[in-house]
Amino acid sequence: MHNFEKLVFWQKSIELAKQVYIICVDLPKDEKFGLISQIKRSVISIPSNIAEGAGRNNDREFYHFLGIANASSFELQTQLILTRELNLLDAEKVDSLIANLNEIQRMIYTFKSNLKK
Repeated sequence: MHNFEKLVFWQKSIELAKQVYIICVDLPKDEKFGLISQIKRSVISIPSNIAEGAGRNNDREFYHFLGIANASSFELQTQLILTRELNLLDAEKVDSLIANLNEIQRMIYTFKSNLKK
């Protein structure tokens, strides 16, 4: 069992979730049950799956949940790109979030690679 709260990529994913929740306020109200809901589910899924995997019985299960977290990060990235392409959010803010997300993706990938060894 791993202490997920000490994992830097979990900490960064929590910070990203807070930033995404703040930026979602700027999205149009008619997206409340569409894009906003999807974005929030995706961003919450990242640290949640990291934590769930850390609490599992073995590294093989942890590896699996890290894969789910990473998949959610790519889902979020797609949704953020869409908000930028539709001019729903400021491009600089979106690019900053994506840069943070890319860092988390790299960290998860590296951790998974080391976990598999």
